[in-house]
Amino acid sequence: MDIKNPEAGGAEVYTHEIAKRLVKKGHPVTLFARNFKGAKPRDNIDGIEIIRAGGKYTVYSQAKKYYNREFRGNVDLVIDEINTKPFMTIKYAEEQVIAVIHQLAREYWFYETPFPMSYIGYHFLEDRWLRSYADVPVVTISDSTKRDLEDLGFKRIFVVHNGLNVEPVAEIPEKSEKPSIVFVGRMKKAKRPRDVVEAFRIVREKFGDAELWMVGDGYLRHMLESGTGPGVRFFGHVDSKTRDELVRRAWVIAVPGVREGWGQVVTDANALGTPAVGYDVPGLRDSIRDGFNGLLVERSPEALADGMKRVLSDDELREDLSRNAIKWAKRFSWDKTAEEFMKVLEWTINEG
Repeated sequence: MDIKNPEAGGAEVYTHEIAKRLVKKGHPVTLFARNFKGAKPRDNIDGIEIIRAGGKYTVYSQAKKYYNREFRGNVDLVIDEINTKPFMTIKYAEEQVIAVIHQLAREYWFYETPFPMSYIGYHFLEDRWLRSYADVPVVTISDSTKRDLEDLGFKRIFVVHNGLNVEPVAEIPEKSEKPSIVFVGRMKKAKRPRDVVEAFRIVREKFGDAELWMVGDGYLRHMLESGTGPGVRFFGHVDSKTRDELVRRAWVIAVPGVREGWGQVVTDANALGTPAVGYDVPGLRDSIRDGFNGLLVERSPEALADGMKRVLSDDELREDLSRNAIKWAKRFSWDKTAEEFMKVLEWTINEG
């Protein structure tokens, strides 16, 4: 997908932020992405040439056809960005191929894919697909994914962390008067927004005036919205200014989930002085340093509630986490990410 796709997420932001910086340095970049309703077949965004064709399942065959017709012999490097299923460019591209793998699907199969495809994908397809790329240089965004890839036999793995989508605050900003928790993300099973709502019910038993702000949209929103109690407000999809203001005012951000590549929402919230309570899963255990910029908890609404109550009730802890969160976030930037990515590309062309 490209950055304009309504379903675009952290992976698309990563790609776009790097690509537009490569363009600024004089490197032509063409992105082949799947089509979506109302999209132009050709586009140019921030200097990136975008070609759109095919849908969710046919984009792979369309990419091969387009490569054979337009790209073969006309590019220096092919970057295969793998979101569960690779484009299999290693089987037909003449140029050096580099893979970008944000995370493995793993448990996602059982949350977002119906049976029996979920069983087949988890036990057979994903590992088989990825192992065919084991000898290809690969960029990933966290040590967690690096370890997953090493287990599959990958040897040339480069960790290039995400950047930052917001400007870090200089000090802890003014927070809401009442204890407040924010959730930011797509409301789908793999993000486990239901766990946040269930945890909040427990939190409210101790903090009767607490508020939960649910930011984002998705197929679970209607069900969650119709079954929640007092103190919960659903904002839906909002502009970045509104979202950032809500995160800035919140006392803590709740980040459950099956697994993440990194946890961009954590780092962006940290930049706004808001610590995170998240599940101890791949990706989140990379973006959250337990006890420093947030808390890692076991994967249950009860544990999530305990973590949030701990942050809400302990002023000293919350201030320490918030202060450290800002320091942590300042370590990241898209300029730094692009520079590190460019080094991998140069190494791949010269040595790979």
